[in-house]
Amino acid sequence: MRKIEHIGIAVKDIKAAGAIYEKLLNTQIYKVEEVESEAVRTAFLQSGPNKIELLEAVSPDSIINHFLEKRGEGLHHIAFDVEDIEAEMQRLKSEGFILLNDKPKEGADNKLVCFVHPRSASGVLIELCQDKK
Repeated sequence: MRKIEHIGIAVKDIKAAGAIYEKLLNTQIYKVEEVESEAVRTAFLQSGPNKIELLEAVSPDSIINHFLEKRGEGLHHIAFDVEDIEAEMQRLKSEGFILLNDKPKEGADNKLVCFVHPRSASGVLIELCQDKK
């Protein structure tokens, strides 16, 4: 893993949360997109090398909606940038980590992604991210 790619924060209202984080980080949201496979709308902010991803459910069946109902707004995941996501997935499996998907899938911000179950990482959902070629 090369660096923290971003920190994901689950929010009820992406516009309201976006306004807060724009003031907090003194920067503007640079990208908003919907990831249909996850039923989520994302907004990205960047301050220096640091990125924040705001996540809003777009469906009652969304994992983000279930997260918000159970835990409320707040830290959802930490994403790490990797050079070769498939090799990193194999390495983590061999180390005993539980992966939530067998193959990388399309994610937001032009990434391939895979999630590591929170039980494997002291209660924190981990996302592996690789730039699409």
